[in-house]
Amino acid sequence: MKIDYFNIDNESPVFIIAELSANHNGRIDTALETIKAAKRAGADCIKFQTYTADTITIDSKMDDFRIGGTIWDGQYLYDLYKEAYTPWEWHEKLFQAAKDEGLICFSSPFDPTSVELLEALDVPAYKIASFEITDIPLIELVASKGKPVIISTGIATEDDIELALAACRRKGNNDIALLKCTSSYPAPIEEANMIMIKDFAAKYGVISGLSDHTIGSTVPVVATCFGAKIIEKHFILDRAIGGPDASFSMNEQEFTEMVKAVRQAEKAIGVVDYTLTEKQLKGKDFSRSLYIVEDIKEGQVFTSSNVRSIRPGFGLHPKNYELVLGKRATKDLSKGTAMDIQYIGLE
Repeated sequence: MKIDYFNIDNESPVFIIAELSANHNGRIDTALETIKAAKRAGADCIKFQTYTADTITIDSKMDDFRIGGTIWDGQYLYDLYKEAYTPWEWHEKLFQAAKDEGLICFSSPFDPTSVELLEALDVPAYKIASFEITDIPLIELVASKGKPVIISTGIATEDDIELALAACRRKGNNDIALLKCTSSYPAPIEEANMIMIKDFAAKYGVISGLSDHTIGSTVPVVATCFGAKIIEKHFILDRAIGGPDASFSMNEQEFTEMVKAVRQAEKAIGVVDYTLTEKQLKGKDFSRSLYIVEDIKEGQVFTSSNVRSIRPGFGLHPKNYELVLGKRATKDLSKGTAMDIQYIGLE
C-alpha cells in the first residue's frame, strides 16, 4: 500500500496518524496550530473527519437519537455532531497547511457529498470510521476511487469485516488496511485485544494496524510488536481547550513520547538472525568453560574436585566435562589453567 509518498509494507516503519477529529473546538486557528504541533510530535499524517450534522444524522429528539452509555451521555446525535464537525470551507486551507508542513493528509468521509469534496481535494487515501463499517454503499463508493482504504473495526463482527472487504474488492480495490479499534471513549486497556492485529493480517491478507482510544502509549507499542503498520491516535493541542474528544486525545508531549516509544519498539523487534554481533561474540568471553581449579600433577586423574565449569569462557566447552572426568593429566597443571584437549591422556 502506498499513501502519497509513504510505502506501507512488512518492512516499512509504522505509519503514524494524528487524528484531529473535533479537537479544533470550532476554531480554524486551533486546527492550523494542531497541524503544526502534529508535525513537531513526529506524526506522518494528519487526518480529519468530513461530515456535517445533516449529512451524518437528522435533527430529532426521539429516544433513538439520544446518546447513552458514553462520555456524551444525554446529548443528541445532531447536537454532538454540530459541535464536533470540521467546517467544509476549512478543508482546502487545512490540507494546504498539512502539505506545507510535510504531512500527508486525508479524511474520513461519511456520505457521498463528503467523498465528492475530498475527491476535489485529491486525497491520497480514505478512512472508513468504525461506525460506518456497515455502510456498504459508502464503502463501495470510496473503494471505487482506486485509492487505499483504511477501515476501523471498532463495532464490527466478523461478518461486518468480511462484507466491508468484499465491498472494496468488488470495486477492484485490494489496497485495504484493517485497524483494530475498541469503540469506547476512552477504551479500557484490557479490551485492546492486540493479538487481533496479527490475525487480521493472516486471515484477510491486508495491512493491519490500530486505531487507538486507550490512554497512554502502551497499546500502540504492543500493537507495533504484533505487526501493526498503521497507528492512529487522537491528537489535541491542549486538553484544556475541551471539546467532545479531549478526554481521550494525546497532547503534543504525549504524542511525541508515543512516537519515540513506537520507533524504539520497531528497533527492538529486529529480525530473525542467529549470528552474533562483534560485541556479542566478545561477550562469550564471560561464558562458562572447563578450568583446572586445583594444582594437578602429571598422571593425576581429573575429577569433579579439580576440574569445574566456571567463568570465563577460554577453556574447553562444558559439553566435554564427562569426557574429561577419569582421564589423566598429560602434564603438571596449575590452578586457573584453561582446560585444553591436549591435557587429556588415557585412563
